[in-house]
Formats: sequence, structure tokens, C-alpha cells
Amino acid sequence: MKIALDNASGVNAIKSYEPGRVQIRERHFTSSLIVLPKQLLTDWQPRSAHQLCAADLQPILEHQPEVVIIGTGETQEVPDPAVFTTLMDLRIGFEVMSNGAACRTYNILLAEDRRAALALILSDEAH
Repeated sequence: MKIALDNASGVNAIKSYEPGRVQIRERHFTSSLIVLPKQLLTDWQPRSAHQLCAADLQPILEHQPEVVIIGTGETQEVPDPAVFTTLMDLRIGFEVMSNGAACRTYNILLAEDRRAALALILSDEAH
């Protein structure tokens, strides 16, 4: 599904998404990653929402986002609430949703010029 926004040039907008695969600009990714407006962190470890721990969100914190969108796969799976303690303490908003919804929401936030981060869990099982 193509979901890119025309006015998001110059930033890492999601160009298309399908189960287990996301396109950002001209690159395709099949492993979990963190997407920031000007940077991609491609060595992100979680392969499922149940594996997600608070330490996995640490690379996002140095970028001081307003909101973190967490895509948990093809369906929304809510991780252990303790994972989000640091985000709550720092008053960083967060939402957990399916990957498709997460990609669309992230692009909307980019178009609104918000400081957003997308943490996208892509599982090898989706291929």
C-alpha cells in the first residue's frame, strides 16, 4: 500500500508498507527499525511486542521526540506497560498500533511538522 505524502520531502517519510516490509525513500527494510525525520536506526532488536523492553526505547530518547509511535506487527499487541515508564516520566506521548496504522500516523505527524519517532517491529515471519 502506497502511503507517502507529497509535502514530506526531505524527511524520512514512509513511502509504502506491506506486511514485513517498509519503504522509506528508495530503500526497503525487512527488519525492525526506528525511523526519525532525519535519521534511520536500522539495528533495532525487537522482533515482537513481547520482546520489547524499556532499553529498546533508549536510542529514541536522545532525539527528544514529542511522540513515539510503536508499530507492533500486523496486529496491535500491547507490550508490558513497564516498557513505557521512562516515556511517561519524560512526558513523551506514545501510541501502540499495528504497523500499517503506525506508518500512516507517523506520516501525518511529519506533515504537521511534529517531532515524531516511529519504532517499527518487523518480523521475519511475515515474509
